[in-house]
Amino acid sequence: MKKGLILSLALALASATIALAQESKEDNKLWTIKGVAGINASQTSFVNWSAGGDNTVSLNGFFNIGAHYKKGKYIWDNDLSTEYGNTYTKTHGWVKSVDKLEISTKFGWEMASKWYLSSLVDFKTQYGKGYKNPDDANYISKIFAPAYSNVSVGFDYKPVDYFSLYMSPITAKMTFVADTYLSDLGAFGVDPGDRFKIEPGAYVKASFTKEIMKNVTLISKLDLFTAYDKSFGNIDVNWENVINMKVNKFISANIHANLLYDDDIKRYDGDGKRLGGARVQFKEMIGVGLSYNF
Repeated sequence: MKKGLILSLALALASATIALAQESKEDNKLWTIKGVAGINASQTSFVNWSAGGDNTVSLNGFFNIGAHYKKGKYIWDNDLSTEYGNTYTKTHGWVKSVDKLEISTKFGWEMASKWYLSSLVDFKTQYGKGYKNPDDANYISKIFAPAYSNVSVGFDYKPVDYFSLYMSPITAKMTFVADTYLSDLGAFGVDPGDRFKIEPGAYVKASFTKEIMKNVTLISKLDLFTAYDKSFGNIDVNWENVINMKVNKFISANIHANLLYDDDIKRYDGDGKRLGGARVQFKEMIGVGLSYNF
């Protein structure tokens, strides 16, 4: 039910944004709509291969869209980014490889040239259960466990249309763990048995989207947060990078890289036993497939 609700909300937001895109053509181009959707696939097969190996098939779909409004001194930026994929192996069957849902909205008023007084709200979660190892009996994450939301007020510096630097000294970071098993473990920084945690702190968000050479676009997003408590100075980092290389109108190759560090994310094994403190996390994926830019 929860998964269906999230998918419905994501599709509704996408439909509304596309509708705004059509409307913007008749509204003096107050709205700028850009997005990309696609499917990546890869396959590896071995027959009597002396070095060994496991036959694999990987599939993942993605949908990113941004709706940006500007009129006079006011701007309103809205973004939706979602992705889901699985890899099939003969040994483990279908295993989740990528899974995310991110929504953000930011409203600003130009107080000086290229500087905006702004407020931002975002929300991040995933769709399905995640496991440390495919054979583990217990999961280490699932929908709304965790989910994160930042609510903040700050200053947005936009010197050019492809770069933004948002700085907020007033931020509430909220962590949701809507699962009894994971909340009882105290996963993702909540106290054991709790399903919610709020941390006041300082937040910085930088975003860059630009065609860096012909048919090659770089999308880079960096989030930094530190809480106003005894851990002040321990910085949570989420740095996402996508390089999209367009072959033609419908075929593209892309590289995804994500570096993550969160002091609240501890490590557990498949039986729920704590392994130790937080570590730098890194994920990388290369794909070739069908995509459509609009």
